[in-house]
Amino acid sequence: MTTSSAGRRRGLAIKNVRDPATPDDGRRILTDRLWPRGVSKEKAGITEWCKDLAPTKELRQWFAHDPERWSEFRKRYHRELVERGQLEALREFRDRSRHEKITFIYDAHDHDHNEAVALLEFADKLL
Repeated sequence: MTTSSAGRRRGLAIKNVRDPATPDDGRRILTDRLWPRGVSKEKAGITEWCKDLAPTKELRQWFAHDPERWSEFRKRYHRELVERGQLEALREFRDRSRHEKITFIYDAHDHDHNEAVALLEFADKLL
């Protein structure tokens, strides 16, 4: 799903919170509902924490990072974002990414099946 180790596309990217923060990341937006366990705020280098863009607790628990549920997770997550009125926030990040680098930060072990990958995909659909 990603186009490089940092998941670069246009001015939007994804990156794991446990990978070192670099100036190339631009604005680092944490997209998890919970703060990453064992990661200090200094090490994380988070610019903004957008809990409202994260999947609900119920959806996150149902998904449990099971790749077999990935397709259905994406559908449900995208539906949640619409129902919770988060499209405007996602559009704002997409629009800002035309002028500055924005990196969605996640804390999943699975680099291909997590909410940041789904957010990037959804932002692409909004174009």
